[in-house]
Amino acid sequence: MRASDGILLYWIGINLDIEDRKQAEFYLGEGQRLAHMGSWAFNADGFDYWSPELFRIHGLDPNRKAPTVDEYMALVHPEDREFVAQAIQKMLADHRSFDFTKRIVRLDGEIRHVRCVGIAVNDGGTFGGFVGTGVDVTEQEELTKALRKSEEELRQVLDFAPQLIGVLGPQLERLYANRVALTYYGVSLDEWRQISHDTEIHPDDVDRVKAHFDRSLIGGGAFELEKRLRGGDGTYRWFLVRYNPLRDDQGQIVRWYIAGTDIEDRKRDEDKLQQENVALREEIDRASMFEEIVGTSPALQTVLSSISKVAPTDSTVLITGETGTGKELVARAIHRRSNRASRAFVSVNCAAIPRDLIASELFGHEKGAFTGAMQRRPGRFELADGGTIFLDEVGELLPDTQVALLRVLQEREFERVGGRQSIRVDVRIVAATNRDLKAAVANGTFREDLYYRLNVFPLEMPALRARRADIPLLVEYFIDRYARKAGKNIRSVDKKTLELLRSYDWPGNIRELQNIIERSVILSSGGVFSVDESWLSKETFPPAFRIEASVHSKNDVEPRSEREIIEAALAETRGRVWGPSGAASKLRIPPSTLDHRIKALEINKKQFKYLLKADQNHQNH
Repeated sequence: MRASDGILLYWIGINLDIEDRKQAEFYLGEGQRLAHMGSWAFNADGFDYWSPELFRIHGLDPNRKAPTVDEYMALVHPEDREFVAQAIQKMLADHRSFDFTKRIVRLDGEIRHVRCVGIAVNDGGTFGGFVGTGVDVTEQEELTKALRKSEEELRQVLDFAPQLIGVLGPQLERLYANRVALTYYGVSLDEWRQISHDTEIHPDDVDRVKAHFDRSLIGGGAFELEKRLRGGDGTYRWFLVRYNPLRDDQGQIVRWYIAGTDIEDRKRDEDKLQQENVALREEIDRASMFEEIVGTSPALQTVLSSISKVAPTDSTVLITGETGTGKELVARAIHRRSNRASRAFVSVNCAAIPRDLIASELFGHEKGAFTGAMQRRPGRFELADGGTIFLDEVGELLPDTQVALLRVLQEREFERVGGRQSIRVDVRIVAATNRDLKAAVANGTFREDLYYRLNVFPLEMPALRARRADIPLLVEYFIDRYARKAGKNIRSVDKKTLELLRSYDWPGNIRELQNIIERSVILSSGGVFSVDESWLSKETFPPAFRIEASVHSKNDVEPRSEREIIEAALAETRGRVWGPSGAASKLRIPPSTLDHRIKALEINKKQFKYLLKADQNHQNH
């Protein structure tokens, strides 16, 4: 066995006796054949040894001697001969390890890629040449070439994409940007990698963007945001930027892929549209005379002035006044002049919702919270998040619902019916009532703390009889509305009718006036508007005061509580609630509402029926 063979066997770590070396050589040869890897030995005089597999890699007969340097160089691809010759000279001069890949041309004309790896052999400090391997890496080189071509094609696709595209590391370190991005920033790839994120983002957007980044690094989820980026010319443009993470098998983020779409034109259009909407809203406001609140009387102007002052704030408003005075119109006017005008306005009539469902209606419910709750349903407060909720007839709320409403006012949170999770909302509350809440607080039917929470900014809507100067304007306004709807042409108002309407006390306020005018327009057959006098009640006082006067005429003491007012009405109607002659009709409130209040105050309706019979029997005797 040649000395070079022994060096090779020693180099691969086989320390065997002579009789075992032939077997070792066999295994070594088989291993090389399977790996397409041959071994060699080289010194200053040329190659001392080539393994059989190395001959096969080069397309040569394994039984021949190792090639000379000239024969070896003849096998090298013409384009690679110069750098291979330089590599041989360098390794002989430096006596250092080397690793390079070259192309060879076999005798059959096939081109193969061979990787050469060699190390210097020292024998007692004396240079003894080189030993190494030659590995056929043609398939790997072809795959690498194909991969590079694919990468180049992908890079071209990215360069032609209209978006700003970038690749960041797991900690948002910059790795790659496409041509569009580099052109926009006016820098090279190396320069872009050195730029700080903060310097390219608009100063007003830095904190918001940083907050998004911090959350994304913790959660690692895809997200998008709008931000302004500084271009190479120093100007800023709006971009919608999408961040998508790439994870490894362990779930760790290894890359962030970013795509930014220019939305500057869209932003400008949005700003222009918003400005146009503001101008249009102002025009509509002027044309609609304060959202259909029609009139110029001093009493109404006081209300409008208060609306203008409180609307821009987030203060809770309590609107009081008789039924039909337009309290919801006032609530809408407050909302439209607030900073929440672009968000929802949700109206809830607390007296029109059954007592068992009011909590679910306001705060929502979870699936299975009660019979019939087949799925989760958000409440009115959730729907009004960011906007305004109007609670009409707030004085009709039950005690437990009052507690929940107080919590919303104090802590801005609530729980759905059947739920345990607190839901936070940002809602402005505007409430309204035709009841005397102070009296309700005094008799224990309304929470005192809730009353003061609602009554931050009290606003009283005057009755129509207190603003008679507005009646002609209101008549004209309603005639125009209903005549256009009915397709009729009403040119004037009968003078007698106008005087009649101005002299009437309107116990039902504007709602009663509206209903009468609508009915008159429907029945009208000519161009002159008139009203049948019989439609107007001869009584000119509010029902509650008429009842109080009849009940307390002997001692002239007016009832001060809700209980006394209801009992007075029940006494006059023999305990009857429903029907034209019932107590609800006299009090001008819905019968269901009156029934609810009677039960809440624990008033026995039957006693008034028996009391009346007893009085009649006493008179007969």
